[in-house]
Amino acid sequence: MTWLRSSTSLSSIGSPLEPMYFDALTMACVADELRAKVLGGRVQAALLAEALAVGLEVYTQHQRHYLLASAHSEWGRVLLSSDKLRRGVEKESGLLLLLRKFARGAVVSAIEQPPYERVLRLTLEHPEWGRSELFIEVMGRHSNIILVGQGDQVLDAVKRVGPQLSPSRPVLPGQPYQPPPAQAKLSLPELSEVRLQQILDAGERERLVARALVSGLRGMSPLLAREVAHRALGSARATVDQVERLAPLLEAIHEMLAPRGPGQWYPSAVLENGRPVVYAPYQITHRNGAIPMSSISQAIEQTIAAIASADPYAAAKRPVQEAIAAARDRLEHRREELKRPIEQAVDAELWRRWGEWILAYAHSIVPRQEELVAETGEGEPLRIPLDPDSSPADNAQAYFARYRKVQRATKGGPERLEKVMLALCDLEQLETDLQLASSRPEIDVVRAALVEAGHLRAQSPQVPKILPSRPLSLESPDGFAIWVGRNSRQNDDVTFRRATGEDWWFHARAVPGAHVIVRSGGRSLPFDTVRRAAELAAHFSRLRDEPVVMVDYTQRLHVRRIPHAAPGLVTYSQEQTIRVTPHGP
Repeated sequence: MTWLRSSTSLSSIGSPLEPMYFDALTMACVADELRAKVLGGRVQAALLAEALAVGLEVYTQHQRHYLLASAHSEWGRVLLSSDKLRRGVEKESGLLLLLRKFARGAVVSAIEQPPYERVLRLTLEHPEWGRSELFIEVMGRHSNIILVGQGDQVLDAVKRVGPQLSPSRPVLPGQPYQPPPAQAKLSLPELSEVRLQQILDAGERERLVARALVSGLRGMSPLLAREVAHRALGSARATVDQVERLAPLLEAIHEMLAPRGPGQWYPSAVLENGRPVVYAPYQITHRNGAIPMSSISQAIEQTIAAIASADPYAAAKRPVQEAIAAARDRLEHRREELKRPIEQAVDAELWRRWGEWILAYAHSIVPRQEELVAETGEGEPLRIPLDPDSSPADNAQAYFARYRKVQRATKGGPERLEKVMLALCDLEQLETDLQLASSRPEIDVVRAALVEAGHLRAQSPQVPKILPSRPLSLESPDGFAIWVGRNSRQNDDVTFRRATGEDWWFHARAVPGAHVIVRSGGRSLPFDTVRRAAELAAHFSRLRDEPVVMVDYTQRLHVRRIPHAAPGLVTYSQEQTIRVTPHGP
């Protein structure tokens, strides 16, 4: 349901440049605001404002403040609410009961943020129960709110994460709290012109500077990266090959990411049609319509409210989005399970050889020997670790057992791994289908696809039949008919049932999105038609909010289904590429 280039492997597909506005810089600004308003205050009430949102009423300086923390996958945030918080979850959860015990009546004694991380730690000192900590992690679909007690043990969380979903970092009551792993990117103190050049050189020369910065620097969100590119190079869309001097870019990065203190922030929002659509803790200069806001909390609150109200189907989409996120977590765990033995297969032959050489040298191995140095006649001697408490035969059998285990695990492993990767691609497209859905039937199509794929249980034994929807039909500036598939099944329909081999096929590069067909009748396409079809493909894709999108196009005869894959998942070749700004119907 997503797509692949014929020259691209499944494992090489990168994640899109997502417009994540609540970044590390925003968290730092929020932390300063909270220190000024609620530090030293006493928590008077605790509630669950939503299923994934915690609210605290804090009294300080003769005033009540309402702290809201949400672990929503799209709208995760921390802020001071302008309105009194109301309980949004009727059923009392274990986390709520624990918050009432450990937080209500406690003093907020510390508010801390690890550098360049979207994590906030509130330290709560209770006169009866002592110290506890509330960790608020705003990290997209990995967002969580975790209450930690004595001995750094997790008391509970809004999202419990078992070892089957996260073997390296489970979040369960009684388990030790582990902070999120640091990103394998450079931090600001490590950045120099040489390191910056390496970041820019790590990909294609025509890719956006903003995308390169997000890939290489900690704390650099897509919005912030575009702002840096605009301030340093004069354009948020500047590409790597347009960078002539590194000094302005390095200076802009330091200016934006350097630590700031209270009073050094500039909360702002961008208005479109009178509604805020983007917020930031700094002055946004790369987009029109930017206005100052009185606080970062106000900027976040008004923007999220506007976005949520702009989509009348947001509530209907939410459970489907959560089902997609849960299915993705299961598949990613399965992918790691399958990759591990495949990666170990390189060592498996070595373990077999070790077992054979141990048997060959068994007569010379003395009790409690810890290493065997075997002369194999193939260059350097082979150094084989031994268990000093085991006999030579047992040592050999242990290596043979490891070898056989990996052999069994890898039998059919690559094929199973490919199926998992295809399923992950399918979920990426379904997620895009859900984001683009503009009616209840379109949401139902996504839900039905999840049920059909086994990711979601049917709500009733008799699943209502989902009537097939029609693709969008338009006309190009030159009079050519254009079809746009707005979900996975429509993609399959327009590409393999409606189009002929001579028609032209368009798709945003490397991300889930629409298949766009231009009926050409064998004629060559004028440039205006190519651009219009590309604009539509960009608009109906995961990158619709980007200022510029790379779109590939080729004749339909060069597009192929992937065997055993979900509808709409294809490979293609003989493509050309055009760079356009997304533009809808």
